[in-house]
Amino acid sequence: MTSRARQETELRADAVRNRARILRIAREQLAAGDRSLQLNAIARLAGVGVGTVYRHFPNRHALVEALSEERFRELIGEAQAAAAAEDPFAGLRCLLRFALDLMLDAPDFADVLESAGGVGSQASKMMAELDEAVTGLLDRARQTGAVRDCVDAEDVRRLLCGVQHAVRSGDGARRDLYLGVLLEGLRPPR
Repeated sequence: MTSRARQETELRADAVRNRARILRIAREQLAAGDRSLQLNAIARLAGVGVGTVYRHFPNRHALVEALSEERFRELIGEAQAAAAAEDPFAGLRCLLRFALDLMLDAPDFADVLESAGGVGSQASKMMAELDEAVTGLLDRARQTGAVRDCVDAEDVRRLLCGVQHAVRSGDGARRDLYLGVLLEGLRPPR
């Protein structure tokens, strides 16, 4: 390996370590209750320059998207399992309960689900994968007459974000009631 190639490999390894350190610090900030995720403060706590943080995450939303990747993967897996469930409406119920719990556990995750990131972002790709699974689930549920014809994956996502907001603005005791109202609202009119 040439000296220049070795330097580039070391720089890339260093960049990977810096990114991991930034994400770790951001997770620690969130766990401590600090949702501000100020990039300058994270840089200082991670022991890297502000430019390094901005190179990896040009803004707070990009950082939140990166922090949400693991939750996104969990949600996609749950959506795929729900789409394969024998009873599609029961699968939808389980998926919405799981998604709501994720969103209540990590409020910024709801923001990512609402916005879906910019074109070409990892969050956009994951959103497309999630929507594909939810669309398949809704199609199966429609075939059994369990879901309205006009509802799509984006509608379900936005409605669930609204439920998350309603639960969060109260004391959380009405979570199951709100989720039940959403599920009933997805059914065709009688």
